[in-house]
Amino acid sequence: MTMADTDRLPDNIMHFARVLRAAGLPVGPGRVIEAVRAVEAAGIGSRQDLYWTLHAVFVNRRDQRELFDQAFHIFWRNPRILERAMSMLLPTFGAENEDTPPAREANRRLADALFPTQQGAPADQAQEEETLLDAAFSFSAQEELKTRDFDSMSAEEIDQAKKAIAAMRLPIVDVKTRRFKADGRGRRVDMRATIRAGLRSGGSIIPLRRRRRVRRHPPLVVLCDISGSMSRYSRMFLHFMHAVTNDRDRVATFVFGTRLTNVTRYLHQKDVDVALTDVSETVQDWSGGTRISGCMHDFNTRWSRRVLGQGAMVILITDGLDREGTENLGFEMERLHKSCRRMLWLNPLLRYDKYEAKAAGARQILPHVDEFRSIHNLKSIADLASSLSRDWPRTEEATATTWGAVA
Repeated sequence: MTMADTDRLPDNIMHFARVLRAAGLPVGPGRVIEAVRAVEAAGIGSRQDLYWTLHAVFVNRRDQRELFDQAFHIFWRNPRILERAMSMLLPTFGAENEDTPPAREANRRLADALFPTQQGAPADQAQEEETLLDAAFSFSAQEELKTRDFDSMSAEEIDQAKKAIAAMRLPIVDVKTRRFKADGRGRRVDMRATIRAGLRSGGSIIPLRRRRRVRRHPPLVVLCDISGSMSRYSRMFLHFMHAVTNDRDRVATFVFGTRLTNVTRYLHQKDVDVALTDVSETVQDWSGGTRISGCMHDFNTRWSRRVLGQGAMVILITDGLDREGTENLGFEMERLHKSCRRMLWLNPLLRYDKYEAKAAGARQILPHVDEFRSIHNLKSIADLASSLSRDWPRTEEATATTWGAVA
């Protein structure tokens, strides 16, 4: 290693973690603390020891290995790798790039993280296009950004997408409730109020008092998968849920991987960075495995009666890949489906035209949802409005008419 003072090692690990986070790896404060402790326990006898110690902490998916490898050798001063990385930042002519698309996207995000001002014009001369939204849930950003997959965005594009998401609003339509309120033009006669008014006048005159049914937007419940395969998409959707939670009441958000966690109160923070930092510190199973069946059972037994009243709408965000047995998943999904007004399943794998629900978990979930949509870019998030802004009937009445949206 080239550091003269080993006391600066924790600081350097923290800065290295920031580079990985800016490049797209799901690295939070907890991972940084674990990395420092791991290095202290394993020691730094050689560069290879440091490499594999940090690799064990920061890398949990196969597609993250190349990004970590490049970032490590650049950050920890390997001249040959640094020279090769700098050459990748320069335009190439004549020869066709042999990198695979995932590798090119990883190199792009790493370049943005390490050399943010070397891409094109200097930062003080670059003119950032402003993203404008209107009430119709449309925005004037670049069409390429609107349709680009979250998993292939550069660091700069992710920042632009987060700004666009923060300004989005979810126009859920108001639905009829069982409550009534006084209204002089109401269609129903309020007999109690009419009799009381007649008694006050001595019975000589009985003025009619009218009422109308109260309309209110239904509760919204979100169940978001935060396993390793869903990490990038779930993080972007949590940005959207932060905007929704601070825009309306009766919104409940749960995240699940190997366990179910209620993160609703953290999303009430006005600052989205503070909110998601609190979420990452609270959730212990981020980017891990998936136990959809067990988590749905926990929700049905502990939370459903608290948050699914008054015709709640449920949004389930998962790819349907369950690492444990799915024998009870169909039963739990049926129970959840019958407890809500309407259920939407958002699956990033649906972005592929030839996607088929062949996984055991996906086959158990699909029969119990009212609508099946993709969630992989800004356009897919905006398209939620077209579904949630309609006054759908309750689940029993809607199944026969909306199954075409699933198929």
